[in-house]
Amino acid sequence: MEITKATYVISSPTVEGCPKPDKAEYAFIGRSNVGKSSLINMLTRNAKLAKTSNTPGKTQLINHFLVNGSFYIVDLPGYGFAKRSLSTRVTWEKMIANYLQKRTNLVTVFVLVDSRHEPQEIDLGFLRKLGEWGVPFNVIFTKADKSTQREASKHARQFVEAMKLEWEFIPRTFITSAVKFLGRKELLSYIDELNNDFVIPVVEVKE
Repeated sequence: MEITKATYVISSPTVEGCPKPDKAEYAFIGRSNVGKSSLINMLTRNAKLAKTSNTPGKTQLINHFLVNGSFYIVDLPGYGFAKRSLSTRVTWEKMIANYLQKRTNLVTVFVLVDSRHEPQEIDLGFLRKLGEWGVPFNVIFTKADKSTQREASKHARQFVEAMKLEWEFIPRTFITSAVKFLGRKELLSYIDELNNDFVIPVVEVKE
């Protein structure tokens, strides 16, 4: 699959304000400043699509982008440390939890992990929470250009090994670099596979 068009749709403070759930949707989330927006821009080949910043906590809402007129990419606020008040972080956490548990057309959550570091409990803990909620996910190791390929691969393997201590099934993982476009083809091919299997969810109407 190749992306020919990607446009910003809406930024929502609640899941209820998101677009109609009639298209496949893929959410991107990770620790603050892990490179979510940069990865989205790399995938769409649009450097100005998602707002990037060196300041943790820049993304504050549920941001929808329509791709090829057929599916959504969603940029979610980061979890973990951000220079924001406790009340603001609690609001973000509630917003993210509601979105992940209630968004019926969400196909998978791409959880971004910084490939420069050894496994961190904050990332493993977030995957644990997704498991409790029954939300499907995949793991993307970012910023592979910031270290050697060997080191990035080593940290990715260590993370997967840490997951095996708790998970019977390990979902597909990817190693990426927004600078070198590493992993772009593999990610888009995977999304294309999932798009082909997507069925619009049936929403029950209460009488």
